[in-house]
Amino acid sequence: MTDGPKMILSIASIFLYGGGPITRFKFILISSALGLVIFVAFLKGIVEDWIERTRGRNWPTVSAVVDVVSVAFIKDDIPSPNADLDDSFYRATLTYVYRNPEMQMGDYSRDFGSRDDANAWANSYKGETIKVHVDPRDSSRSVLRKEDL
Repeated sequence: MTDGPKMILSIASIFLYGGGPITRFKFILISSALGLVIFVAFLKGIVEDWIERTRGRNWPTVSAVVDVVSVAFIKDDIPSPNADLDDSFYRATLTYVYRNPEMQMGDYSRDFGSRDDANAWANSYKGETIKVHVDPRDSSRSVLRKEDL
């Protein structure tokens, strides 16, 4: 056995056995650490959702035209304990162009469970004029907000 796996096994045995039975203090400490990790992950998701909802909200808007639509199959490569559970999906992407003052490009994606739904949604916007929010400090940055579709 190489040094890496030996060290991992040594560290694991210290955590598992630690020189004796798990005391009440160790149990509370481990439970608290696990609870903190879960809380931080939950909080991170809330903050990311809030940022996505508010990003670009106060930026000025310009007219853009949906120039290209596409649908891609996204394969779930993470193995699942349930063999019948497949988290693969179809990502529909709208690519739009706008002038501010030069020609710029941006995109917006949405995920769907079926190819037909993704194609129907994407094709309904092909050639449509939409409003996008443009960063006043960098005109190459834009956001198409869900509420503006």
